[in-house]
Amino acid sequence: MSDLTREQSVSPFPKLVRRLDPAITTAFGCIILLLFVGSLYSSSFLSPEYLLQQLKVASFLGVIATGMMIVILLGQIDLSVPWSVAVGGMMACAAAAYGPAGEILAIPFGILCGMGIGLVNGVGVAYLRIPSMIITLATNAVAQGLMVVYTGGFSPQDSATSAMRYLATGFLVPGVPNAVLIWTVVGVVAIFVLKRTTFGRSVYGIGNQERAAYLSGVNTRRIVLIAFITSGALSAFGGALLAGYASKAAQSMGDAYLLPSIAAVVLGGTSILGGRGSYLGTVAGAILITLLQSILSVMQMPEAGRQIIYGVVIIAMLLLYGRSPANR
Repeated sequence: MSDLTREQSVSPFPKLVRRLDPAITTAFGCIILLLFVGSLYSSSFLSPEYLLQQLKVASFLGVIATGMMIVILLGQIDLSVPWSVAVGGMMACAAAAYGPAGEILAIPFGILCGMGIGLVNGVGVAYLRIPSMIITLATNAVAQGLMVVYTGGFSPQDSATSAMRYLATGFLVPGVPNAVLIWTVVGVVAIFVLKRTTFGRSVYGIGNQERAAYLSGVNTRRIVLIAFITSGALSAFGGALLAGYASKAAQSMGDAYLLPSIAAVVLGGTSILGGRGSYLGTVAGAILITLLQSILSVMQMPEAGRQIIYGVVIIAMLLLYGRSPANR
């Protein structure tokens, strides 16, 4: 038996360790650390009921962060998330005011409105070549203005539909919240699309080098357009779920999800410059951010302090994993 064969047969673990993404490993390590810290503040922090509740809360962020991850993999950014979330929730509730048919179409209508926001973003980035930071920020402002005009400053419908509440708070499988099941389905679809389809490979290719992807035959404009539409749809779907969770929609419901959705993606090791990232990392990032929010709430940290922490986290992860190899 050769030395190489003997090494492989005796010590398979170093190979496994080398295959692990350092960012994902770090994220899960931080989750364990936060669980330990949280248990010092509250004895119920490690109880199954509390952990399941935190996982349910993380599901809403996870759905929204899924769309953000696809856009970031392109090397772009979506700053219209706050009002994509709000539009999805508010329009779903608004549709419910139109009788039984409105209740059935409430969630699809909310998602459709989010897709409209994503379509504007995608056209601006892919066809008009406007920087994503500019067009998505402008779209967010326009969506905010349109909703204020439409609603007169109030929610168009105060209560969510029974279907929205069931999806957000119900239990199809005993002991497992529906929100967690929905996030699982969204995650499985995202993993399949990113790893097993031409679209997913094109997303990674564009993120690595858009010009090279274009020269290899990828329709880069169409891929970018679809990515932004998907981000808008998932943000709006997250908004509809949040409206069901709170039993009503509010204009500020999406404000708390912009930085956390970006932080969840970059915490999991997805490069902010695009082309590199794993959905498992986004899952770890969403859970980590949710636990961090929970601990900060227990510590009575003001919202301004939380935003500072999210910003510092994004900057730190950008310095660690976000730079291109040429600049390291």
